[in-house]
Amino acid sequence: MTEAMDLKKALKEFFGFDAFKSNQEAIIKSLLDGRNVFVLMPTGGGKSLCYQLPSLLMEGTAIVISPLIALMKNQVDAIRHTSQEDGIAHFINSSLNRSQIEKVKRDIRGGVTKLLYVAPESLTKEENVEFLKTVKISFYAVDEAHCISEWGHDFRPEYRKIRPIINEIGPAPVIALTATATEKVRTDIKKNLGMTDAAEYKSSFNRPNLYYEVRPKTKDIDRDIIRFIKQQPACSGIIYCLSRKKVEELAEVLRTNDIKAEAYHAGMDSVTRSKTQDDFLMERIDVIVATIAFGMGIDKPDVRFVIHYDIPKSLEGYYQETGRAGRDGGEGKCIAFYSRKDLQKLEKFMEGKPIAEQDIGRQLLKETAAYAESSLCRRKLLLHYFGELYSKDNCENCDNCKHPKQQVEAKTNLTKALEVILATKENFRDDYIKDILLGRRTDEVCAHHHDDLEEFGSGEEVDERIWNAVIRQALITGYIDKDVDNYGVLKVTKEGRKFLDNPVSFQIVEDRNYEEEEMEAEPQAGATCAVDPALYKMLRDLRKKLSKELDVPPYVIFQDGSLESMATIYPQTPEELQNIPGVGAGKAKRYGTEFCKLIKRHCEENEIERPEDLRIRTVANKSKIKVSIIHSIDRKVALDDIAVAKGIEFDELLDEIEAIVYSGTKINIDYFIEDVMDEDHIEDIYQYFKESDTDDLEEALDELGEDYSEEEIRLVRIKFISEMAN
Repeated sequence: MTEAMDLKKALKEFFGFDAFKSNQEAIIKSLLDGRNVFVLMPTGGGKSLCYQLPSLLMEGTAIVISPLIALMKNQVDAIRHTSQEDGIAHFINSSLNRSQIEKVKRDIRGGVTKLLYVAPESLTKEENVEFLKTVKISFYAVDEAHCISEWGHDFRPEYRKIRPIINEIGPAPVIALTATATEKVRTDIKKNLGMTDAAEYKSSFNRPNLYYEVRPKTKDIDRDIIRFIKQQPACSGIIYCLSRKKVEELAEVLRTNDIKAEAYHAGMDSVTRSKTQDDFLMERIDVIVATIAFGMGIDKPDVRFVIHYDIPKSLEGYYQETGRAGRDGGEGKCIAFYSRKDLQKLEKFMEGKPIAEQDIGRQLLKETAAYAESSLCRRKLLLHYFGELYSKDNCENCDNCKHPKQQVEAKTNLTKALEVILATKENFRDDYIKDILLGRRTDEVCAHHHDDLEEFGSGEEVDERIWNAVIRQALITGYIDKDVDNYGVLKVTKEGRKFLDNPVSFQIVEDRNYEEEEMEAEPQAGATCAVDPALYKMLRDLRKKLSKELDVPPYVIFQDGSLESMATIYPQTPEELQNIPGVGAGKAKRYGTEFCKLIKRHCEENEIERPEDLRIRTVANKSKIKVSIIHSIDRKVALDDIAVAKGIEFDELLDEIEAIVYSGTKINIDYFIEDVMDEDHIEDIYQYFKESDTDDLEEALDELGEDYSEEEIRLVRIKFISEMAN
């Protein structure tokens, strides 16, 4: 079947569509002609049809290699709807038992099955290889092909074994498909799959219906997300978090606030995952909270928002995850929360990995940070990353385009940057170029004697953020390029050399300063985040009065953030008070009565009705991990041993313990502090907190001086709060 009319007829017959999208028809023809095919098509572009339709038209069974067990079930169900025969599509993976696998094999032998989905791990099993040797294979489809490349956002070593296994089973055309791949990744995929001769089809990455926004990540992120979701009631959405723990916690917080949400991650059993997926597809739940690490195989066309709670590890990952929004062509909002602290955490996770892997990981992270911090059109940045030119200056559908920053002239700065790249023989990455411009005598700069260059320090009067913007925007404009084979090394293009010969105007927009934005967004003294400043002042006065009576610093009773929440959601009973961040049952019981009385009186006197949408409820701090930590401390287990047992960093354990004592639970960690700290240090820090009117860690570090470590101060602060407040 080679005629275009016949293909369109088959498309209508099997799938009910009247016309092909984008490159679909050309891709299918190439595969039917027996060619290897490489497909780069963004999420929602119709990749799966490129192998589903030809599999129904060709003799034999097509093998589809996919890493997503959830997506296999989803796609098999969809294909079965095109036929009266259920056996037309099957999958083999770890979720099937022996008798179910035998049923699949019978259907394949009987010529019923046209599509067989397998996970790469299943494909490499000897019994499956031996069985597939006896089967007529129409072609192999490698889905999510970016998993082959170490430069891809989801590298899986088992994908490297696909070509040798194909050679063992028997030759047939290969179609490799991916939604996200830079030139480096594309080259890697084709080389590894032995298909450098493949017909390549690349669709546009532009998704005009998606709105992109990056927000500073503050401690009120949960509140921001809840408000955002409540502004689009009954809309489907996905929230990505880095850790399983955060996934579970956030899903619980959303449910507490009457949002129909469930968690979804690789640590859950397959039955629960499958049920959650079905509930999402059937709209029994509105929001799924998932880990970035676990590929979500949910093909739902009307996802209206995708939120990144944590910034992802790569722009490929970010693009693919945001691509789950608006697949029906309707509105899709993509909101990412960004903090430099998250970047530092991700870099820390890389420690211990092979040096080459760390290097790749850091380069990918740098690209993500550049995207987040830039004030340029987000769409232009994303498309440039994937090698596509976006000619418009304003896409009108991202935060930077809706609120553009003023452009500044940077002709002189660009000239200096290009001169430094050429003076260093086009052998270095952007960080090194910036070191030369800023006159930094790093070990590497001195080793190459580049501190002797005439250009050394030529841009030291310019802020580093300006240099970031100059280099980034010169890449997008085409004055400089990044070497694909030696990732990150900057080269001056023909256009760049022309610019040096005859400099023209070069306008840039300065990067955003997220550290400043985070500080501006954080609650300041004076209750900028409290809805009712008058009540906030009264609550502070009451706290001051109690602190004098009890002879404890005010923050020991309730922290400023807790008072701000009280002046926002008006709790009037000790039970409601426990929904306030930093207030547990102990604190509510010990101090809560007077505060609740004051709030109730204030509401009655001012005829205040508590608006439901502002009552953001938090989950009471009774999670399993907290209970387990308390039990371990009761048994006097060393804190570093508790951290190892829980699989968390020591500073994360201190976060948990701080949450426990700040919410009103008394614990005793003297056994650990006395073992690891000098007695005088304990006494000095304890006395500091007794006399200070703030428990702020930065202020304590400044005041106490460099003889005292951050860990020591935190440990004694925990002891102090526990003894004085609880």
